[in-house]
Amino acid sequence: MSFPLWCLFFAALLIVFTKAPVAVAMAKSSEKGYDNRHPRAQQAALTGWGARAMAAHSNMLEAFPLFAAGVLVAQVTNTQGFTINLLAALFIISRIAYTALYLMNLDKVRSLVWGVGFISCLGLLLSPALA
Repeated sequence: MSFPLWCLFFAALLIVFTKAPVAVAMAKSSEKGYDNRHPRAQQAALTGWGARAMAAHSNMLEAFPLFAAGVLVAQVTNTQGFTINLLAALFIISRIAYTALYLMNLDKVRSLVWGVGFISCLGLLLSPALA
């Protein structure tokens, strides 16, 4: 399996990993703990760190399809090499950093890191034209 496909697999896992801080925040948000009967209502009521964790998780869900499309475009067109691997790695690194920065409430740096991830996706989508 190619490196970009491994990155795609890891990005799918990041969807679950970014949910972990949300679950922790939910468990701490009320005396009942994690409300598995109405998790969306409980998530909507989160504030502070918990709300930022939820926003980071939601953003990972939003970012994944564009990254997946970019990786698949590169794979289908057989566009390979250092640049493709770098773009895939940059996305993964930026998403991990983005989540951490969101949890730490560092909004300006977080936005820059988001831009790196977005540009890496665009690069993957354009990779056949640039090769």
